[in-house]
Amino acid sequence: MSPGPARGRTSAADGGAPRRGPARRWQLVRAGRDAVPPSTRRFMARARQRRMRAALPWAVAAGVLALAGLVAWTLLGTGLFGVREVRVEGAGLVTPVQVHDAVGVPDGVPLARVDLAAAAHRVGALPAVERATVSRDWPGTLVVRVTERTPVAAVPQGETFALIDRSGVAFRTVDRRPAELPQVTVARPAADDPGTRAGLEVLVALTPELRAELVDVNVEGLARISLRLRGDRTVVWGDATRGPDKARVATALLDEDAARIDVSAPDVVTFR
Repeated sequence: MSPGPARGRTSAADGGAPRRGPARRWQLVRAGRDAVPPSTRRFMARARQRRMRAALPWAVAAGVLALAGLVAWTLLGTGLFGVREVRVEGAGLVTPVQVHDAVGVPDGVPLARVDLAAAAHRVGALPAVERATVSRDWPGTLVVRVTERTPVAAVPQGETFALIDRSGVAFRTVDRRPAELPQVTVARPAADDPGTRAGLEVLVALTPELRAELVDVNVEGLARISLRLRGDRTVVWGDATRGPDKARVATALLDEDAARIDVSAPDVVTFR
């Protein structure tokens, strides 16, 4: 009997190609827990913990940034917290409609995007407003607190009267002079007018006795100021300097039977 063909030999039937044995199949087998030494397991556990501790701050930071972005988008980019109301406090001479128009913030604008200083400046530009503050009242209200000007004198302007405050600002026109206000006659009432400022300085210097008798402070010029008192009496004041001295001397002479008292030089007083 002839021996069979050896493994690896070639034959004419298969074209000279070497014969191969049956293909091997690989299979992944999970090793049991006991196959890994305890020291290796402890090392791997500590490594995982270190990786987790190292990644935790980054994960927290990413979460905080995402939350901040969401909050910023909600406040600045949506109308969820938009302006729904403009609440006006302290207004009497100006109306809420005037204040609302001066604020100039349309309804629905995100409350966080409102320029409070600019809004307060626009409200403060109203003639009757001395100063204004604007604040936010979440979720959708702008609060405007107004301090209005207080009149200290009335200036005749033809058939009407302009009311001026302590700074000389003419902020309101009325048909009649309020009985509680003294009258200051000046050509052009304004905060930057020297005559207006001089007339107000004289008013501040007057004693209560002179104020009770006062009808008018007449400013014809910076050195030609006079007081018109009840009973058709006149006090020649001169300029606005040395106001307290002039007021003290004029008050002392109120009981004198004199139609004209000249205190323009309070050290040398004349009357007749």
